[in-house]
Amino acid sequence: MKLRRSGRLVDMTHYLLERPHQLIPLTFFAERYESAKSSISEDLAIIKQTFEQQGIGTIKTLPGAAGGVQYIPKMSEQEAEEIVTYLCEQLSRPDRLLPGGYLYMTDILGDPRIMNKIGRLYASIFADRPVDVVMTIATKGIPLAYAVAHFLYVPVVIVRHDNKVTEGSMVSINYVSGSSKRIQTMVLAKRSLAEGANVLIIDDFMKAGGTVNGMVNLLNEFNAKLSGIGVLVESEETKERLVDEYISLVRLSSVDVKEKQITVKAGNYTQFME
Repeated sequence: MKLRRSGRLVDMTHYLLERPHQLIPLTFFAERYESAKSSISEDLAIIKQTFEQQGIGTIKTLPGAAGGVQYIPKMSEQEAEEIVTYLCEQLSRPDRLLPGGYLYMTDILGDPRIMNKIGRLYASIFADRPVDVVMTIATKGIPLAYAVAHFLYVPVVIVRHDNKVTEGSMVSINYVSGSSKRIQTMVLAKRSLAEGANVLIIDDFMKAGGTVNGMVNLLNEFNAKLSGIGVLVESEETKERLVDEYISLVRLSSVDVKEKQITVKAGNYTQFME
């Protein structure tokens, strides 16, 4: 289809935003718009400049016959701080307290607008790491994992606590819950994860890290590689942490059930922002 530059810019921007991290040959755009590669390169330069000015991300160009262009989602430190500040304000509300000192987070995890922003933030942090798949454990971490996977343009695999007939053959391991010290089981379908895959683990809440550590151990059964660990909320009220290297957005410092006070602050994500 033959389009003017204004039309090409709109369509090309939409196409790139829908396919983050996917390598797209220049010839594809040249044929799509019936335009010279030089014109396409000029269009991409305009999009790249606008993306970087607006904090949307950047356009990466790879030269050569097998090269092309990639949209890499990025987020500015200011926008990241705004999101984390919002999360801290929401999670510190007294009405979120549940029996046992737990926090109600379902509304946040169920809000696609918030998940979309958090997904782009984590995709920005892990943009330079090799990621073939995002892994999480059922069930509350699923929306978060899909949000991150969307901006990394990779599939999601879901670890479960019980076998599902519809999943086929399963790989099962036992792990020790970091908080309760109980032995539990987690399973993953054999078809879910290719051997040698680079895996990013995402979870909504981490206390001692037993569940996350279990997923790390599960990767060994597939000869998969750990690309990183991201948790939405981590708890400081733990004596022993089973996971050392992870990136958290929010840190739960203390919960006073009697006084209905929740102390929340920013996590360690600032150390990994460019």
